[in-house]
Amino acid sequence: MGARATSPPPWRRHCLCRALHFLVLLLWGTSEANKEQAMLPPRGWNSYDSFSWIVDENAYLQNAQIMTEKLLPHGYQYAVIDFLWYRKYVDGAYTDSYGFDNIDEWGRPFPDLQRFPSSRVDRGFSQIASKVHGMGLKFGIHLMKGISVQAVNADTPILDIKTGKPYLEDGRQWTARDIGLSHRTCAWMTHGFMSVNTNIGAGRAFLRSLYRQYADWGVDFVKVDCIFGTDYSPEEIITISELLQEIDRPIILSISPGTAVTPALAENISDHVNMYRITGDDWDNWKDVSSHFGVSR
Repeated sequence: MGARATSPPPWRRHCLCRALHFLVLLLWGTSEANKEQAMLPPRGWNSYDSFSWIVDENAYLQNAQIMTEKLLPHGYQYAVIDFLWYRKYVDGAYTDSYGFDNIDEWGRPFPDLQRFPSSRVDRGFSQIASKVHGMGLKFGIHLMKGISVQAVNADTPILDIKTGKPYLEDGRQWTARDIGLSHRTCAWMTHGFMSVNTNIGAGRAFLRSLYRQYADWGVDFVKVDCIFGTDYSPEEIITISELLQEIDRPIILSISPGTAVTPALAENISDHVNMYRITGDDWDNWKDVSSHFGVSR
């Protein structure tokens, strides 16, 4: 469920059951609509354990089809593409590599076209989401906090979704360098992403354009990483939650990772998210499973 492997496993050696996750620890959302969406712990399949970051469109849809046939009758409905779906799968690319991410003109991640060919012509994940919905499933994606280091270095403009033009405030155009917090990069992906300053309008405008785009693609579930536990960013968690309430349909908000989580951290954000992690990554061994019992006490 987490995202820290630096070398992808050979996915053809794995099966769907190995990557089956209980998306754990239900919490109430901030709106009645989202509460209804998470009355029971959302269950589904996440691509990380079997594919690391190299899953492609064909493999993902094949697993989604198996979910429909075998698992949907038992309540498993969320098919989630885990991290780095925007990274080019080429030599030199790995978890914390720099310069391999696909971003649009507004600094927002865009699916790798080699792995997700239906994303061409600015469609993003909309066609994949449509196919997943046609199977009776919900479509989810993994996200990193804030903004990519690549976008900040490129100093991309920020989209104002209200005007469709670059964001203007105080008589000037704001850019990625204005909102990125370089002293708050992700601890395990320092070349990848950094927090956004949500205390300024430009920072909120960027996140608004980001999550509105995901909604337009048909996303039903977002797993936001490097924002909880050891990389706790409460301001951004609350901002994302508020922005999701602006969207005219429910989107489940799950936050990660679960390492170093305390009851105090959980209490601080429990009114703003649907789910949060309380442990590190689970692999197929009893030690990882048994650790949950101790934490739950």
